[in-house]
Amino acid sequence: QVQLVESGGGSVQVGGSLRLSCTASGYVTCMGWFRQTPGEEREGVAEISTRGSSYYYASADVRGRFTISLDNAERTVYLQMNNLKPEDTAIYYCAARSRWNCGSSSYEPNYWGRGTQVTVSS
Repeated sequence: QVQLVESGGGSVQVGGSLRLSCTASGYVTCMGWFRQTPGEEREGVAEISTRGSSYYYASADVRGRFTISLDNAERTVYLQMNNLKPEDTAIYYCAARSRWNCGSSSYEPNYWGRGTQVTVSS
């Protein structure tokens, strides 16, 4: 079982930046980030495969502010979040897959982190 360890969440003011990190303990094909607010369904933010392809699920607004990247050697995925807005407040979950279905909406990621809270205040 692959373990995912997240870091980098916290509280920032509107317009601030945060970088989330997540390291996998074993083999994965792609890694990414999902987020969830109370009472809402979890939504995908972005995924990136170890072959370099990235998939952004969120709105164009989020795509313009968030960047996903991957350090293959360290099995670590990053989510750089800039110009944060109150609506970005959520628990952010790192996720990873063991099969080559990165970006697929038909298959859920196999592995999940515990989540890290991101709070953006005005």
